[in-house]
Amino acid sequence: MIVTLIIVCEVGFWVLLAAGLALRYWAKKPRASVAVLLCEPLLEVVLFVVTAIDLKNGAEPDWKHGLAAVYIGYSIALGHYTVKWVDVRVAHRFAGGPPPVKLYGAAHAVNEWKIAARWVLAALIAMGLLQGAIWYVGPDGATDSLQQWQQRMLFLIAINVIIALSYTVFPKKAPATGGSERPKFLSKL
Repeated sequence: MIVTLIIVCEVGFWVLLAAGLALRYWAKKPRASVAVLLCEPLLEVVLFVVTAIDLKNGAEPDWKHGLAAVYIGYSIALGHYTVKWVDVRVAHRFAGGPPPVKLYGAAHAVNEWKIAARWVLAALIAMGLLQGAIWYVGPDGATDSLQQWQQRMLFLIAINVIIALSYTVFPKKAPATGGSERPKFLSKL
């Protein structure tokens, strides 16, 4: 049941996002759009409550409960960012908005660190929810799968920090302007 609910919440997230953006850009109803988009956090609340009830009713904690915690962590830390990211692209593509800004060099590295910070927050939220579930189940319950999810969240933190660090050490370069320049490998010919 938890996996089905996670899928329903994920599909619901994208349906609400599409509906909210359709109301904003095609129906020209920005207030209705905001109302629809504000319903998205309710999905996480429902998932959290159902997961807690499932554990309270004696379900043995397993990977599904861990996945629910990860999904909630992602939604809290990156949900708003995802909505803004999609909004900019939809506005550009369908409503004549400006194109998304492409970042290079130090600005790109700073942006990668901000994204990494969001992922770290998502992982910490998930780890907190997992720890709460471990305490809730108690020492007599089988909480190995929840602890494994906590370890995965540490791995997720490490990966995101490494990605951000790589863009700091090796900054993304802006594309060369002017199409008349020959690529370096052809310059010796």
